[in-house]
Amino acid sequence: MKLGIVSDSLGAMSFGEMMDHAARMGVSGVEVNACGWSAAPHCKIDDLLGDAKAQRAFQAEFDKRGLEIISFNANGNPLHPTDPKQGEDLRKTIRLAGEMGVKTVCTMSGLPAGSADDTMPNWVVSSWPPETQDILRYQWEEKLIPFWTEIVALAKEHGVEKLALELHGNQCVYNVPSLFKLRQAVGPVIGANLDPSHLFWMGADPLIAAEAFGGAVYHVHAKDTLLNASVQATTSLLENGSLMDVPARSWSYVTLGFGHGEEWWRQFCYRLRMGGYDGWLSIEHEDVLLNSLEGLEKSVALLQGVMPSAPADFKPQEI
Repeated sequence: MKLGIVSDSLGAMSFGEMMDHAARMGVSGVEVNACGWSAAPHCKIDDLLGDAKAQRAFQAEFDKRGLEIISFNANGNPLHPTDPKQGEDLRKTIRLAGEMGVKTVCTMSGLPAGSADDTMPNWVVSSWPPETQDILRYQWEEKLIPFWTEIVALAKEHGVEKLALELHGNQCVYNVPSLFKLRQAVGPVIGANLDPSHLFWMGADPLIAAEAFGGAVYHVHAKDTLLNASVQATTSLLENGSLMDVPARSWSYVTLGFGHGEEWWRQFCYRLRMGGYDGWLSIEHEDVLLNSLEGLEKSVALLQGVMPSAPADFKPQEI
């Protein structure tokens, strides 16, 4: 496995500063936020797309520091019913990745409205009342599958081999069954960006998910979640309070090791290896209580101590 960081983890820094810190910390690559819910401070799609000179200059900043471009990240809601720009920016990101030879684009499945007459995304998390099934049929059959059929074709056209969908709340694809449902409908260009932090607050087990996905894991975000039991006891994990008010929330995104300890992350890496994954662990810092650089340094140190990096070579002796 190889270790990297998500560029927005140091989003307040300039591109050069962010890259210098990545190299100093000893990671091997950077996942570049390009659009969507990111202001993309380190990557301007429109300035790079179709401009070979600008792309060479961008790539050179990685090369001179011994870093790789892990992927481009277009996280957002590409199926937002009133904001078509998010879907168009995903298309631009795929085209840019193709021009630069980057084989993986990270994104999310998207969340359409609940009907053709609705203007707001609608996330169904219950099978009752009965209209929820009408919503799901509309979202999947009329929006999600047609959209991703088109996007998969675009990826193939531009040489992008993997579209890694982050399993995230308020998205149609948010767990193991929904990822496989879409993958079955549109093909294996679609895979999972397995971020354990979201599975924690949705009540799933990332260790089991890592094995269940097997070869369908295309990318991993390393991010932790603190489950605040004393708040959860009265509110549940269905949390809509401010992300900035950690004490009042039943769960919060935290620096690696502050929600689940080193032993858990050791098991996670091993379960990923058991499922056949030997790709990137890309650290995404979203801890509002710790300094971003400090949080990244602690997260890098933790993963460097537990992740397997060399190929397995044990074989029983012939006796």
